[in-house]
Amino acid sequence: MSDLVSLPAAVQGPGAADALPLCVDLDGTLVRTDTLVEGLIALVGTLRLGALAAALASGRAGLKAQVAAMAPPDPALLPYNETLLAWLREQKAAGRRIVLATAANEAVADRVAAHLGLFDEVIASSATRNLKGRHKAEALVERFGRGGFAYAGDARADLAVWEQAGAAVLVNVASGVAARVGVPVERRIDDRPALLPSLLRAMRPHQWVKNLLVFVPIFTSHALLDGPGWIAGLLAFAAFSAAASGIYLINDLLDLDADRAHPKKRHRPFAAGVAPLPAGIVLATLLLVVALALGWAAGIIWVITAYAATSLAYSLRLKRLPLVDVFALAGLYTIRLFGGGEATDHALSLWLLAFASFLFLSLALVKRVAEAIDNEKRATGRIAGRGYGPDDLVILQLFGVCSAFCSSLVLALYVQAEAGTGRFAASGLLWAIVPLVLLWNCRMWLSTARGYMHHDPILYAARDRVTWAIAAAVAAIMLAAQTGLGMG
Repeated sequence: MSDLVSLPAAVQGPGAADALPLCVDLDGTLVRTDTLVEGLIALVGTLRLGALAAALASGRAGLKAQVAAMAPPDPALLPYNETLLAWLREQKAAGRRIVLATAANEAVADRVAAHLGLFDEVIASSATRNLKGRHKAEALVERFGRGGFAYAGDARADLAVWEQAGAAVLVNVASGVAARVGVPVERRIDDRPALLPSLLRAMRPHQWVKNLLVFVPIFTSHALLDGPGWIAGLLAFAAFSAAASGIYLINDLLDLDADRAHPKKRHRPFAAGVAPLPAGIVLATLLLVVALALGWAAGIIWVITAYAATSLAYSLRLKRLPLVDVFALAGLYTIRLFGGGEATDHALSLWLLAFASFLFLSLALVKRVAEAIDNEKRATGRIAGRGYGPDDLVILQLFGVCSAFCSSLVLALYVQAEAGTGRFAASGLLWAIVPLVLLWNCRMWLSTARGYMHHDPILYAARDRVTWAIAAAVAAIMLAAQTGLGMG
């Protein structure tokens, strides 16, 4: 919700055309992000670490200039504060002079100004002068005189500018900072969502359902009464969940432009600018440390390390490589199974690993095909941040359907092998699971082809009533096969 507060018209004079020139900050004010931090993240995401190290050694102003040259932001994708922007347009239409006054590098400021077509003048940092705090105040006083301008800002560093201004516009300014503003407040905008809910949403706790895979070895080993195994499984679940959330945060930070170009993903907290980038970096680091600690407690720290490393490699590079990306995704699912087996001390059979590998590869391909179909509908060409285009759709579907049928074939061979072990009182009943699993796989692919699929097939399945019905039927069949129920 937006909270706009205006002081009496005396602050501005009789009209906007007669008011003080309005100088507007960029980072955190006009846009709900920090363009320098975004540029640094972009350099890390493209693995230009040597260039980044050189830039960091060039001083603050030089750093901004080099980052702006190597990783220029796309002004059309930046998350603008629409509330402020609408008011600025009103002021501009009324004849008021609007100036972009920012500590961002002049190349960034010029791109934003050219995109918006709103500003009469741009005052920004150069390669040798960083216009932040008192340096910006000095530049504005030199240009307009003390008290000869109004200034819109958002941070503690802007207090030095407000001291020299004739009026202030406060944009999502903390109450403690706002109390120290000693000039008349012309406008106040408070529309930033609460931080903790935004960060929690960015962690995507609904994705933790995937980590229930760690409990599968307990079921396949018929060890439902193994108390210590369940405790270890819970630790493994928590470790994978913390690691996954940390990687999701990193992935969102690295995918800002791609997410902003997507009709749904652009609402993610970092892409939309409702969660600050530094907070995401700190939280991601903390979650990964917690994941390693829980992994150590569960006896699978090396598994968690491998999972986190593979996930990070996927975010940085692998997701852009055709086919490598889907095999990496399938591997991340399988690592969860393996970690659960190691933590609970119930080893996975080769049958289960083979079945899971084909099944997870099929689901990874479902995800890519769903994205390709969505892009085809929106006529956007290649999938943003991925290595596929519309011409790849048919072959990806073929790969995925073949993987689905292979998983069912492995399941049928497993049932055949189990029939002679004597571990089931009525092993013949297990055959009924094979067509049910194949039906589920076929239904997932049919839903994908029809455009119904959520971008994440696991979440789609978790919310699908037919999936739950098939899962219940499989559980009932396994119970009947174990106990021989109905065979007497």
